[in-house]
Amino acid sequence: MFGEFVQIQGVAIINDLKLLSTPEKSVLAQRYFKTGKGQYAEGDIFWGISVPNVRRVAKKYYDLSVEELDKLLENEVHEVRLCVLLIMVFQAQNKSQAMFDLYLKKARFVNNWDLVDLSAPQIVGNFLLGRDCAVLYVLAQSSSLWERRIAIVATFAFIKKEISDHTCNLAKVLMNDHHDLIHKAVGWMLREVGKRCSVTILENFLEEHAARMPRTMLRYAIERLSPGRRWYFMSKKLLTYDFSGR
Repeated sequence: MFGEFVQIQGVAIINDLKLLSTPEKSVLAQRYFKTGKGQYAEGDIFWGISVPNVRRVAKKYYDLSVEELDKLLENEVHEVRLCVLLIMVFQAQNKSQAMFDLYLKKARFVNNWDLVDLSAPQIVGNFLLGRDCAVLYVLAQSSSLWERRIAIVATFAFIKKEISDHTCNLAKVLMNDHHDLIHKAVGWMLREVGKRCSVTILENFLEEHAARMPRTMLRYAIERLSPGRRWYFMSKKLLTYDFSGR
């Protein structure tokens, strides 16, 4: 009986989401999230559902079982996976170990930047607060773009507690990453360090590393600094510019 109920719940979520699909937005989403051949989200399927609408469905099924979350997280439709992750974010408040374990088990399905950014801090970061964070450094050296992004974005949970060490250390690990989406994520987290922890910590990091940071990473990191300080750190990059685009 329980298995049948689980199956019904899973089908109901998919049906509810499908009713909200918008063909026009689907086309736009597939362009925006780079689903074309050779792009970072090649083959991902979008139904064109807004995040607020996905959240409403997630709220309706907030108590979905771990078994069904596990199953649905493999769904080929982007918004179904997003809905599952939003349910997991809610459940992580009380089932942090179970959600953390499931998240890492299924990390290959957390495979776009929005999926990572809306889930990694709450599910991975919050769980690791006060715990051994070695797993983040393993993820940061993964061949998977998305696992590397999970590693750095998860530290947003630490930053909100004014803890910056792991963010800065992982930024060093990811300094030479080849992908623009990692440059943006690292720069974003460094910017948040300056905003929420200490601008001194950010500037000390930039003083040491600005010259070799990818240009996008540096630009994101200095966004909230004064014009003069932005120019100062950009000039460090310009002095070492090698015309490679980094």
